[in-house]
Amino acid sequence: MATVYDVARQAGVSTATVSRVVRGSDLVHPQTRQRVIDVIEELGFVPNGSAQGLSRRRKDIIGLVALERGADEIDIERNSLLFVDEIVHAAEAVLRGSEFSLLLSFGRRGEPFGRRIRSLSGKVDGLLMAEDVLPADQLRVLTRQVPVVLIAGPASVAHEAGLDVIGADNDGGIRAALAHLTGTHRCSRLCFIGGPPDSPDARQRLAAFAATMAASPGCVADAPVEGDFSEASGAAAARVLLARHSLPEAVVCANDQMAIGLMREFRRAGVEVPGRVAVTGFDDIYPSRLTDPPLTTVSQPLRELGTRAAQRLLARIEARGQSAAPAPERGPAPRAGGSLSPVVEVLPTHLVVRASCGCATDADR
Repeated sequence: MATVYDVARQAGVSTATVSRVVRGSDLVHPQTRQRVIDVIEELGFVPNGSAQGLSRRRKDIIGLVALERGADEIDIERNSLLFVDEIVHAAEAVLRGSEFSLLLSFGRRGEPFGRRIRSLSGKVDGLLMAEDVLPADQLRVLTRQVPVVLIAGPASVAHEAGLDVIGADNDGGIRAALAHLTGTHRCSRLCFIGGPPDSPDARQRLAAFAATMAASPGCVADAPVEGDFSEASGAAAARVLLARHSLPEAVVCANDQMAIGLMREFRRAGVEVPGRVAVTGFDDIYPSRLTDPPLTTVSQPLRELGTRAAQRLLARIEARGQSAAPAPERGPAPRAGGSLSPVVEVLPTHLVVRASCGCATDADR
C-alpha cells in the first residue's frame, strides 16, 4: 500500500505538501496540487483519516441521533423513517464536500437513551439531534462536552440548554390548514389526530389546533386522538372516530403517515374521503402525492432543516477548534462550540392543496 512518503518522493514535494493537498488547503500552487493529485491516483494512495484527525484533534465524524418511531406491521415504517430519511440525506449532502462522515444512532421510544448518547459524544466532533431525545438538563451537560444542534425542538431549549435549534413553523402550518378547511370548505366540526406527547412538533401542532379552533366562532373541535406518527396509528385513530357517535367534517393529522393510515382505514369502512370527511396532513413526504385521493398537507422544508442544521454544526465545530484552550482551573466549564451564541431558526411552511380536502384539482397550488 502506497504511503505519504511514496507520494511525496514521486511528486518531488515534501510530505507536508502532500498533507496540504489531501486536506484541500489553498496554500499549494495549482500546478503542484495537480501533480500531487496525479501521483495519488496513480499509486492508489488512501490517506489515513484517523491519523489526520488526531493531528487536528478531530475525529471527522458527526453523529445524528433520533428516536425510532413506527409500527412493526408496516414494513416501510419499520425499515425507513420517512421524516428522518430526509434529514439524513440533507445532512449527508452537506458533509459530502467536507472531511466529515455521518454516524447514525436510533433509540427506541420509552427506552433509556442517555447513556448511549454520552458514549457516542466521545466518538464524534458534534451531534445533530432530531426529536426530543433528551431533557433540557441532560442536553445542558452534553453541550459542555460536544457541540449539539437540535432539529425540530422547542425554542425554549435554546435558552435552557444553550444550544442551536432549527425547526419549522408548526403554528403557521396548522393555521393555514384550518383556514382552508373552515374558509374554503366551510367545515365547522373538526378533529385533530396528534403525535406522541414526547415530540415537540406534535405538542406545538396540537396547541396550534386548539388555539385556532378556540378563536374560530361557530367551529367545534372534537376530542383529539393521540397517535405515534406511524401509518398504523393513523388507522387506529380512524377506528376510534368510527366508534364515536358521528364523524367530524374534517380531520387534521399531525403528520402525513397518520393521515395516510387514516384514509386507508376510512376506505375499508366505506367512508369517502373527501366526500364524507376531509383530511389533511403535515410534512409533505413523497407518498402523500401518491395516495387516492392525493393528500392535502402542510409542506415543511425537510431537506432544508437537515441542511441548515448540518451547516450550523460545522460552524460550531470550526469555532470550537479556533477557540481551543486549556480549561480554567475554576469557574464553569466552557460550552462546546466556541463563542457562537445559540441560534433559534424557524423555517417557513406552506399549505399544499390536493384532493383529500375536497378541492377539485390534484395539482399542487
